[in-house]
Amino acid sequence: MSLLDPRPDAPRAGRFQWYRKHPLAFDAVLAVAVFACILGGAVADPHGPHGPRIVADEPSVTTVVLAVLACSALVLRRRLPRTVLVVTGSLTIVELLARAGDPRAPVAAAAVVALYTVASRTDRPTTWRVGAFTVVVLTAAAMLHGPRPWYAQDNLGIFTWTGMAAAAGDAVRSRRAYVTAIRERAERAERTREEEARRRVAEERMRIARELHDVVAHHIALVNVQAGVASHVMDNRPDQAKEALAHVREASRSALEELRATVGLLRQSDDPKAPTEPAPGLGVLDQLVDGFVRAGIPVDLEIPQVPRPLPASIDLTAYRVVQEALTNVHKHAGAGARATVRIRHSDTTLTVTVLDDGAGRAGVPRQKGGDRPPVGPGEPPEGSGGGHGLIGMRERVFALRGTVVTCPRAAGGFQVRVTLPLQTVRTGETL
Repeated sequence: MSLLDPRPDAPRAGRFQWYRKHPLAFDAVLAVAVFACILGGAVADPHGPHGPRIVADEPSVTTVVLAVLACSALVLRRRLPRTVLVVTGSLTIVELLARAGDPRAPVAAAAVVALYTVASRTDRPTTWRVGAFTVVVLTAAAMLHGPRPWYAQDNLGIFTWTGMAAAAGDAVRSRRAYVTAIRERAERAERTREEEARRRVAEERMRIARELHDVVAHHIALVNVQAGVASHVMDNRPDQAKEALAHVREASRSALEELRATVGLLRQSDDPKAPTEPAPGLGVLDQLVDGFVRAGIPVDLEIPQVPRPLPASIDLTAYRVVQEALTNVHKHAGAGARATVRIRHSDTTLTVTVLDDGAGRAGVPRQKGGDRPPVGPGEPPEGSGGGHGLIGMRERVFALRGTVVTCPRAAGGFQVRVTLPLQTVRTGETL
């Protein structure tokens, strides 16, 4: 069964295509059928000795004319349902008056169809009001001008048929509204699933892009420095050149391992070749710092002697913040710059601060736009400040509802300060 067509009888929908595409033609056929029924009722005797029978009398001219008018009005029952009901009901009363005492009132069949149409195409309060009025008027006319006594079977028959028409029309309208509501909910659910799938794909792409940027920017920067050193001292100090090339090889290997782990995110969870190494965190921060120290950037690391256990998302984000900040120090702080990394814990927050005392290379601004105020989780990432590294850093921090401060220091140099809430993650709140 299709999600967009939840009706149990959906396979039979093709049988009614003609009815749906040509409603006026269908109503014309219905009008002819009702006209035939009226003529049959005009020549039938419901009180025969052995049940209803056909009498020899031909239908009266009055009955035929009233039947033609009533059935002609039924052709417009969809466009003007209330008008058609008034017309057919009036013609039924005219027949009762013209054939006073005659138990046969076949034109009432057109009024029954018209009342069903009104009930099926309007709301329930309208159906109750119009239906009750029609039933009372036609039944009263039959009791006053129909056969005697007033409670005769033929008079009560009009009451029964009109009441059933109103009830049937209301039931059809309720089912149609129910099916429409189910179809709308199914379509809305399908659209919601598609939008959620697209959102998750976009988030996953952004996450992988951030990981790739952090890995490539960091390691390629170190490789570039060590390769430059090796090229500079190759002729005069080959031993130092070999040491620099060893650092290049180590940084390249680390980059390949992290790239393999990142690309492994695209594998299926049941793939035996998927990497199982844990994501980097503050536990390996000393290895990260050693890489920059070997690249010629003195780094002071201030971290608690006994680090507190952190959620995986907080641990990885803090590591990537330090990695990106130190990479920017290498790129922009200039020769001789010194960096300081501080990790501070509290009961509710983790604060990561990276400072440097560099003035920046000639012609390379540390950050566009000058000083930046603290940026909170409710504000969009700044596309004009720095490159993709700072944007990715902010996206990581905002995903954990933290805050970021990136601005020049008054004493010279630059600072990056990130505050990450710990309690939000522990309470299981969706990030």
